[in-house]
Amino acid sequence: MPGTPGTVAWLTVQGYSDDLRLAHVMADAADDLTLRRFKAVDLKVETKPDLTPVSDADRAAEEAIRGTLRRARPRDAVVGEEFGRTGWGARSWIIDPIDGTKNYVRGVPVWATLIALMEHGKVVVGLVSAPALGRRWWAATGGGAWTGKSLTKATRMRVSSVGELGDASFSYSSFGGWEKTGKLDHFLDLSRACWRTRAYGDFWSHMMVAEGSVDVSAEPELSPWDMAALTVIVEEAGGVWTDVAGVPSLEGGSLVCTNGLLHDEVLSRLNGTAR
Repeated sequence: MPGTPGTVAWLTVQGYSDDLRLAHVMADAADDLTLRRFKAVDLKVETKPDLTPVSDADRAAEEAIRGTLRRARPRDAVVGEEFGRTGWGARSWIIDPIDGTKNYVRGVPVWATLIALMEHGKVVVGLVSAPALGRRWWAATGGGAWTGKSLTKATRMRVSSVGELGDASFSYSSFGGWEKTGKLDHFLDLSRACWRTRAYGDFWSHMMVAEGSVDVSAEPELSPWDMAALTVIVEEAGGVWTDVAGVPSLEGGSLVCTNGLLHDEVLSRLNGTAR
């Protein structure tokens, strides 16, 4: 089922409620900023050295989040897509101010702010806010995965129970990355084995896995800030995530999410080892 009615009981059963509340506060501020700049006629867009676009909204949203963290969590490190790392320690906030910048600058509403907290090398809080879609997803270790308008108006998420690839829905972003990594044929093999394929793209593919509306999602080229917030949400929804090699690491440069039942077969197809 995509979700079941929930309450705020999770706030009392896990240890990261204050951090999760703070993530929501930062997402509220980022949403206000990014929505105001979305489709603005004076939006400034530049090309970064890696040939990906960045807008003034990306930078302003990350600066706003960093400003809040300096005041509320001054001892925590911050790692952001636009301004790199500041600080060191056991706790690090990992920020992607706008995941889906290419959509954002073209007026496509599929983009989100990703906020994660990593503690001792493990992501323990994740929040994804997509204000142009009117959607938000979040999770904290031990507290389940949730979606809704706010902490008090939320529905608990659960991955699907689909157990056969032939019945599975698979979402991805594009062909280009798979071709660049030499895995296009394997990607196409997986696509043909699935019941349905759609390129919902970016964060949305993986949140659909957590919701149970999609069963498999995969992207071949990602940075840690593209993935961190997504991983704990998928985990807390009962799913499984790894890189294409099958390792649950943010350093692998790729992300495969499934409902768990399909994970081994998905990896075998993406690696060309399926029988």
